[in-house]
Amino acid sequence: MVELITMPRLSDTMEEGTVVKWYKKLGDKVSEGDLLAEIETDKAVQEFESEYNGYLLYIGIPEGQSATVDSVLAVIGPTDVKPVYHKEKTNKKRIFSSPLARKIAREKSISLSKIKGSGENGRIIKRDLDSYLEKPQKVTTPVREVMLSPMRKVIANRLVESKFTAPHYYLMIEVDMKNTVQYRKVINENLKYIKISFNDFIIKASAMALREHPKINSTWKEDQIIYHDNINIGIAVASEESLFVPVILQADKKMLRQISVEAKDKYSRARERKIQSKEMEGSTFTISNLGMFGIEIFTSIINQPNSCILSVGTILEKPVIKNGKIVTGNIMKLSLACDHRTIDGATGSAYLRTLKQFLENPIMMIV
Repeated sequence: MVELITMPRLSDTMEEGTVVKWYKKLGDKVSEGDLLAEIETDKAVQEFESEYNGYLLYIGIPEGQSATVDSVLAVIGPTDVKPVYHKEKTNKKRIFSSPLARKIAREKSISLSKIKGSGENGRIIKRDLDSYLEKPQKVTTPVREVMLSPMRKVIANRLVESKFTAPHYYLMIEVDMKNTVQYRKVINENLKYIKISFNDFIIKASAMALREHPKINSTWKEDQIIYHDNINIGIAVASEESLFVPVILQADKKMLRQISVEAKDKYSRARERKIQSKEMEGSTFTISNLGMFGIEIFTSIINQPNSCILSVGTILEKPVIKNGKIVTGNIMKLSLACDHRTIDGATGSAYLRTLKQFLENPIMMIV
């Protein structure tokens, strides 16, 4: 029996998919449960398994090409059906030219398709090449055009929608991370199998501060504001081609080591484009950290439907004044982008003050 395989809908918002890789070639035997292809959706790259037994008889979407949901992806059937090979359509028009014109074109590396012939029936002759060579040629700058993937299209559309529908404003604050630097060093010296990162502290502190300021943990709807009971922290992770936001669910209830293990696993799989779309759903607050790139301060576009996104800069040793004396501090700058429809300036400022207290006194995170 011949089975028709169509482009699956791998997420609720998926409208088209891109075939990243075929695991089977035409004519290969396919068993139920075998990996058939990798498909990039609007959220992630997912592996697609066969539900049938037989042989791969037709590939409808080559690697690197996109198609809408329900388009023909492949055909699986018995061996007595001849495989159909994907053929590219060509519409090449025959070009008539004289032998001398072709010789000149080869020597001068000229494409005859660019030349308009003046000979009989439009035949290209020597004088047409001479006229073409006498004209000043346009200097073009080489460019590389890359088609947008479904994921990149969705990211672009959502960022534009967020920037122009949510009235952003930004609050900035400096945090002295000296105690966290020392506290992290002690913790990591006593842990055998995992290491706590500064980002783990920021996730934990952000979640605990959200517990004290629940208005930040909200979503705007046209006729209401939704306040979320769960505190789910999304972490922006960049790959070479896209941006992923894996989510740490109920981060306020997890210990630092739990956050560290879960975060590292999800970061790694996100960069390898192996993370599942369900692992990037349900965030109520987002963190974007560019500190590892040496960026001191920046602002971010809110990851809707969140009301806020926290931008984290690098930690720099700087002189600070404490108790009338100049001492060395480890200064980190934070920027909080807020949706003014849900978060007033005073509310956002109070949240940042609490976050600063947690990060400057990390012992409060485990007491």
